[in-house]
Amino acid sequence: MSGRVVEVDPGRWDRWVAGFVARHGPVDVERSATGDAALLRVLAADGATATAQGFEHDPLGLVLVRRGGYAVGLARGPRLLASKVGTRRVQSRTAAGGWSQQRYARRRRNQADELVAAVADHARRILLGHAESPSRGASGIPHGLVVGGDRTLVREVLDAPALRALRVLPRRELPDLRDPDRTVLEAALRRGRALRVVLTDPHLPDNWGAR
Repeated sequence: MSGRVVEVDPGRWDRWVAGFVARHGPVDVERSATGDAALLRVLAADGATATAQGFEHDPLGLVLVRRGGYAVGLARGPRLLASKVGTRRVQSRTAAGGWSQQRYARRRRNQADELVAAVADHARRILLGHAESPSRGASGIPHGLVVGGDRTLVREVLDAPALRALRVLPRRELPDLRDPDRTVLEAALRRGRALRVVLTDPHLPDNWGAR
């Protein structure tokens, strides 16, 4: 028996289930909730199951950071309302020792601090409208947050005092992202809104299922 995770756009869910039924026969559907996320479990007579967890928060904020760049966005549904994408290189590690290594380490730390400060400022402007303490559920303020890239840098960005309103939001993580640009930001929005489907299938071919 094999299992895998696929990501399905909410607009394709009915078609995806229809394909599951065509492959596995009649199904039962169970609905439940875990935390603030809906959970759907589709059970087929042949033993296959599909457990889907959504991330139904709208508007949705996005904060993506890697050492090669960053992207911040505010989206309603599948559409970005506002965004900022930029590059701010953080130097790679060096194999040099002694004084040179310390100098490079200080430079890397300074570059990382500048990156974190810049992203935090963009996030405050785009996601909070410069308001450090917006009311929960306020119009135009994200109800959920998608983060991705370098976990340490993302954590440092969200540790900024001005972003405390973002830290309490439901969060979906996408660590497997390349250096953010507009294309990566748009892909992160699609993945952030997607249903994550865990498949357990006794006859699952390796190439079945699409993001």
